[in-house]
This record gives sequence, structure tokens and C-alpha cells, in this order.
Amino acid sequence: MDIMTLLAKINAVLWGTPSLILLFGTGLLLTILLKGRSFTKLFYAFKLAFTKEGNASSDDEGDVSNFKALMTALAATIGNGNIAGVATAITLGGPGAIFWMWIVGLLGMATKYAEALLAMKYRVKNQNGEYSSGPMYYIEHGLGSKFKWLAIAFAIFGAFAALGIGNSVQSNTIAQVAEDSFGINSIFTGILLAVLAGLIIFGGLQRISTVAGFFVPLMALLYIGGALIILFVNYDQIIPAFQTIFYYAFNPVAATGGFVGIVVSEAIKNGVSRGIFSNESGLGTAALIAGNAKTDHPVKQALVAMTGTFIVTIIVCTMTGLVLIITGFWDTTGGLISGVPHDGSLDGGALTSAAFAHVLGTAGEYIVAFSVIFFGFSTIVGWYVYGEKCFEYLAGTKGIAGYRAIYIIACAAGAMVNLATVWAFADMANALMMIPNLIALILLRKVVVQDTNEFFESHYKASAK
Repeated sequence: MDIMTLLAKINAVLWGTPSLILLFGTGLLLTILLKGRSFTKLFYAFKLAFTKEGNASSDDEGDVSNFKALMTALAATIGNGNIAGVATAITLGGPGAIFWMWIVGLLGMATKYAEALLAMKYRVKNQNGEYSSGPMYYIEHGLGSKFKWLAIAFAIFGAFAALGIGNSVQSNTIAQVAEDSFGINSIFTGILLAVLAGLIIFGGLQRISTVAGFFVPLMALLYIGGALIILFVNYDQIIPAFQTIFYYAFNPVAATGGFVGIVVSEAIKNGVSRGIFSNESGLGTAALIAGNAKTDHPVKQALVAMTGTFIVTIIVCTMTGLVLIITGFWDTTGGLISGVPHDGSLDGGALTSAAFAHVLGTAGEYIVAFSVIFFGFSTIVGWYVYGEKCFEYLAGTKGIAGYRAIYIIACAAGAMVNLATVWAFADMANALMMIPNLIALILLRKVVVQDTNEFFESHYKASAK
């Protein structure tokens, strides 16, 4: 049995019905228990994230501002899952996969809120005087020592997942687009990425968060700006594109010519798995950085953290999906909507690049190319923080230099391996992180609700006067 067959069988189990029920169920349960505040307080959450109202005072404990914490999380989250991942979801699951990505994102706002709140509540200081947080800490300290095995399981899966979803997946996609757009050899790309990542990673959290705070807004504006131009030029196709998404969310895509057809279950499976890959709600990654934020109340940082899910899924992923559907590039046999001729050889980021180039010419190709490079590189750097936090929980701070070396090697190697294998590994790692984290969120739901009610009944009302 080859590695791809094995990974496919493992993922079929990990992403089966029980996991989907756990994911949707946790998001729905938390949304209800929080009285829909992930929606009703979204505007307030954005105010905390992007205005002076959310600024921490010098007396607040933490390592970085809540804005830098959000930017670091977005650096890790706004990656090639929003470009290559969306393209993969649509080509494997049809346009309806976008709908299921939305559902994951909307319910995931409450999930990410809960993760960040618990991260702040149960964070600890490490041997270097910095804060450490994450599902392993709220599992151990929130649920008690009898659940420590679950905390260890999450940390192991997280340390390995960082090498895949946040590292080799990104370098692989960067290398593919760099070769397609600029003719750069993958080996050279891998080595260059590893060197640059090492320079930033060895500067610690402060350097990583500073880089993220500078590059993330610029990257998002570049990519979203290009997508908006395409949508403006094809404004009359926007409503039909949404209709296509809603239709195929509940109806199979019929086989046509060389197109084999797609059943609804594939739309759900690919929309959910790629949705998780793009916004990471339920994985517990938000909790790994949220605990470093400076704030006077855990709920404030939780609100800031959940805006990341909205930005990534509802804005960035939707832009990518609409462009692919409007241009017809979602059907790799030639475009069922607009009949765009292409031979089915494109996938991932290269497919999105071709869709942009179809409307914007060479400029469109370069927009996606540079977006993939910057999105992917920022994710490599941001996800290192996640991997380090997990490794630190398992081995302490003394072995971090060794983990950094492994991470940098994986960055270089990822650029040279098979894309399908890397994606399959990433899907497996996502599920293995998700399951213990969601179990913990369900068991600690009363803590989340109690702290939230206390904040909105006292602190929030006082600040609103």
C-alpha cells in the first residue's frame, strides 16, 4: 500500500460523519450558549482589534499587543488555504463547497472565541518569562490532571501539524507558483524560504509579531484588491455565481464530457476540510498565540481573535471562490460556466493564478503569485509560533533550538515533494488537532459562558456608558 492510499484511508475515517458532527455541533452549541454574541458583537470586536479602544495599558500583562497577536494569528491563517485551498475545495467538491466553508466559518467564530478566552484564562509563564497558552494548558488546568493525556496528544499532533499545514504545504505551493510564474527551480525556492524563515524565527515572538503586523495588511490589500477588480469587471456574474454556490451546496454536479461529476457529500467534505484549513477554527491554533496578548480582560482578546475567522473565510475565501466560479476555472476540464479552455493540468494556487490572469492578464498572474509567496511565507513564520508552543509543552524551552532546525529543514523539503501527498498529510494533521481541542471546548463550555456573561454584564456596560 503506497503512502497516498494509506493517507486517503486515514482521512476518510478522521473526516467522517462523527468528526463533522463534532465540528458543527461544537460551533453550533457555543453559538447558542453565547446567545449569538459572535454575530451581535462582531462590530465591537472589530473596534477592539483596529481602533484605540482595544489598546492595552502598560499595566496589562502580556507579551504583545492584541493587534500584533491578531496579526500573528492572521499571518498563520491567511495563507495558501485561501488561494490554493479554495481552488482545491472547488475542483474536488464543486462550487457548493464554498457554502460549507461559510458554515464552518460562521459557526467557527464562536469556536475561535472560546479557544482564545480559555487561552487567556489558563495561560502560564514559561522559563523565559514569556506567556505560554493553548489547548494543552486549558485541558490540563481547566479539566484537571486526569485529562493530561489529552493535552499531551494535542501538543504532539500540533508540533507535527506545524511541519505540515503551516510549513511544507505553504512552501510547496510557493514553489509551484514560483516555478510556473517566474521559472524558478523548486530547490532554489525551498532553500531561500528556509534561510529567510530562519532569520525571522530565531528572532523570537517579538520579531515574528512585528513582521506579521507590517506584512499582513499589505498582503490582504494586494490580493483582495485584485479580486475586487475582477468582480467589478464581471459584476453581472456575481449574483449567478452566488446562485451556483447555493445550488451545488445541495445538488450534485452532473457529469459532462470529461467531467466525472461530484456528489453533495464531496462538497460538504471538501468545504469543511478546506474551510478548517483556511480559518483554523476548531484546531485550537488561536489559543496558542492569544495568551501572549496584553489585555485587561480575556473576553476582549477572545473577541479580537474571532474577527480573524470572519476576515479569512467570509472575505478572503469568498473572493477566491467567486473569481474561480465567474471565470469558469473551477471545472478543470474546461469551465462549465464560461467554457474557458484549459487542459485540466492546473491545480491549487496555479489554478487561481490562471483565473486571475484570464481577466487581468499578466498583472493578475503576478498578483496571485506574489500573494501566494507572501501569504505562504507569513504562514510559515506564524505557524512556527504554534509548533514551538506545542513542543515547549512537551519538552520545555531547552529543546526549542532543535525544533527550529527541524522546522527549517521541513520548509526546504516541502518545496520539493508531491502536492497531493502534502495536502493529504495536512488534512490528517488538522483532524488530529481538532478532535481533542473540540472535546475540551465542550467540557469547558460553562467556563466560557460564565466569563462571557460576567464581562457583558459589568465591564462592557461600564465602558459603554
